[in-house]
Amino acid sequence: MSAANTSASSGTLVFYSEFDDFDTWKRALLAQLPNLRVLRADDIADPAEIDFALVWKPPAGFFARMTRLKLIVILGAGADSLASRDDLPAHVPITRISDPNMARMMAGYVLFATLRHARDIPFFEAAQRRGEWAYKHPRNPEDVRVAVLGLGELGALAASELRRQGLTVLGWSRNPKQIDGVACYAGLDALGSVLAQADIVVVMLPLTSATRGLLDRARLEVLRPGAALVNVSRGSIVDQRALTELLRTGHIGSATLDVFEREPLPPHDPLWSMPNVLITPHLASVAIPASAARQIADNLLNVTRGGDLANRVDMAREY
Repeated sequence: MSAANTSASSGTLVFYSEFDDFDTWKRALLAQLPNLRVLRADDIADPAEIDFALVWKPPAGFFARMTRLKLIVILGAGADSLASRDDLPAHVPITRISDPNMARMMAGYVLFATLRHARDIPFFEAAQRRGEWAYKHPRNPEDVRVAVLGLGELGALAASELRRQGLTVLGWSRNPKQIDGVACYAGLDALGSVLAQADIVVVMLPLTSATRGLLDRARLEVLRPGAALVNVSRGSIVDQRALTELLRTGHIGSATLDVFEREPLPPHDPLWSMPNVLITPHLASVAIPASAARQIADNLLNVTRGGDLANRVDMAREY
């Protein structure tokens, strides 16, 4: 039964995020489950009264005294924000948000960022700053090779959208995948070859112990001189210092970066002032309360009734 068609739910949910608006989420959740009690983390009087948690990067010890906790919902698609914690109750399931609106939003951002590099827009932006009418003939889309690293739900959709634009798309993942029109590669042994072929690399991998630091200096140096990099996953997958140096030398020609090793990006970080870098504040894809609340409500009902949970996270796999 859809959560939107029932009002038979009660319990207390705690919300924690430094980036998301509590009131907007509360309204969206109550529209699905009118009897749900929704609290800010600062308003908890007794942690033992909490049944559910909707969180993004909660502080250490956040779950320690929530003895009645039945479900943890991550405010996003990645589970890395809950990795390596000692306060997660082993018996409590964890789910993430998988919203079609998020997938479309991510695909749109990746499409924008990739086409910006494919059409050499940074070149024209620099010419504009110089007041110069500088012509550069557009490339044939099929001559532009884009490597999408990570072919999960979001990465697969983005790869398909890029292929629809006529670009030559390579996909890489740890395990074999098949996507129409996309040349898919798998396994670490194939990563170097994929990077070496790419004019544009789009990073869409989950952050796990296996992917942390995956794009180190050695792998970044495999990129063709002048190649572009788009990172919409997690900053810690890429060696940020090496990336900065390679952008400075021009080995990496340009970058669109939505994520960083430290967020917010410190104000004196050299990336801010680089003319060949576009920075956005981790907004490539965010959960939309009005649509995501429906699946959250369904999971709250299912965990109470002993039903199956959608988008359950396997913390052993870290996603």
